Amino acid sequence: MAEYRKIRWGIIGLGNIAHQFAKDLKMIPDAELTAVGSRTIDKAQSFAQHYTAKKAYGSYDELIADPDIDIVYIATPHDSHASLTIKSLEHNKHVLCEKPVALNYSEALQMIETSRAQHKFFMEAFWTRFNPSVQEALLKIKNGEIGEVKYINADFAFNVGTPQERMIDIKTGGGSLLDMGVYPLFLAYVVLGTPDSVLASANFYESGADKQTSMILQYEDSQAILHSSFVSPSDMIATISGTEGRIRLNAIWHETQSYAVIKNNHKVTYQFPTKGKGFTYEIEECHRCIWSQKIQSDIWSHQNSLDLIKIVDEVRKQTGLKFPSEKELNTL
Repeated sequence: MAEYRKIRWGIIGLGNIAHQFAKDLKMIPDAELTAVGSRTIDKAQSFAQHYTAKKAYGSYDELIADPDIDIVYIATPHDSHASLTIKSLEHNKHVLCEKPVALNYSEALQMIETSRAQHKFFMEAFWTRFNPSVQEALLKIKNGEIGEVKYINADFAFNVGTPQERMIDIKTGGGSLLDMGVYPLFLAYVVLGTPDSVLASANFYESGADKQTSMILQYEDSQAILHSSFVSPSDMIATISGTEGRIRLNAIWHETQSYAVIKNNHKVTYQFPTKGKGFTYEIEECHRCIWSQKIQSDIWSHQNSLDLIKIVDEVRKQTGLKFPSEKELNTL
């Protein structure tokens, strides 16, 4: 076990999710927000002042080069995840990178190979995997509480009206699939594993980004029906159905505060209010791994990230969703 001390964080990309993350970071006694980086110094200084970060940088490279940072949280658009992660790892930083881990499997593999070569911790920031309700629900499923899982239904959908430019910018990986569709795909994966086949269809904006995508994941003896959308709302409840009952992750399911087990028309609800928004749990996992000198989490591993992005690649192949910077997709 490495000697205990506070973990010094740097945040790259100071949009909405970075604000939520920084609020939760302040709730962790073992964490220190050392520096923040943006493409403009004014934005960095404003963010740093608000969250009492010690340093503010007007470029990502300056933050990455700072020797006083232990781990970098990357919250930039999807297309820059791979390059910023690799550069950070090569500058002796641990990395927590927002989901999706990268634009595609090939990029994700390069990131993981760099983590291994540098022997630095790297994890995709799939905060839902560390949500207490999700953790408990998955444990009940593993212990056979609802029998054999046969069907999963999950979506992530809302009507954004006029979408922000970044949401539909095909150059940066915009669209509902990478922004939100990765969540229902994640749920199917953590419960049922990699599917035998995928059937997917999408509708698109003029930019080429998908406005809504529907997916059927086929397994040997079970199925998952999943959906993501920028153009219509949903109840945001996820249901995992087995031979002896079902588990419902209550709204908003990917950041849920509770879940229900329903068997023989009897429902029992379990409440697990999160600490802060819920980023706290993945932050704590990063700390545990760093202190233990591990380069990956046992809860959300490098292989888990590779498996999930490979499923995303297959959905994209099925729908024809392409990003300008890519050459080809590694699919199922």
